[in-house]
Amino acid sequence: MLLRAAAVISAFAVGVGLAHAEELTPEQARAFIVGKLFSYTCFDGTVGMGRIFGDGSVVGTIRPSGQGPIRFAALPAGTIKVSSTSVCAHLNGMMFEPCFRVQKTDTRSFRGSLAALSFAYCDFTQHNPRTQLTSNDPMMREQAAAVAMPRASAIQRAPVTPVTVAPARPIETSSGASGQGTSPVAATPVSTSLRPAIEE
Repeated sequence: MLLRAAAVISAFAVGVGLAHAEELTPEQARAFIVGKLFSYTCFDGTVGMGRIFGDGSVVGTIRPSGQGPIRFAALPAGTIKVSSTSVCAHLNGMMFEPCFRVQKTDTRSFRGSLAALSFAYCDFTQHNPRTQLTSNDPMMREQAAAVAMPRASAIQRAPVTPVTVAPARPIETSSGASGQGTSPVAATPVSTSLRPAIEE
């Protein structure tokens, strides 16, 4: 009986919290989420941390059902697609593209749920990667370190311009343009004024 009461109270609290949630449009979701580090907890116990980049690629960690080792995951550009009407995921091997509802729950958190299955959701909380790296929790440090490293594809590189090399020319001497009967320029000796001080 006590367990049922706790479940009802929890469900009520979640419902009240989501009643104040703000539904984000796809463009609002992009502005709120892209480039930021979020930890997440899903309805099935899966936990992790990740970051979505502007090109739709994803880098992060995942611990399925909250058990076993933490795994690193990197999904290519175009995985997350934002249109004027939806936020969807393109995953190779899937027969359909799941689309998501994004509800902002506060200034640093949101809930992402499958548009067709609202019970399948994950709650995301924004984190500062610098403070996560110094956290006392080893799991949080490990996850933050994995996703804080920049992706090779995210680093903008300057275009490479080939360098043309001209053959070396001989050094001209001071007398005569023809090079006939010329002698090399004599080198001027280095000042010897410091030599006595050095020898003392």
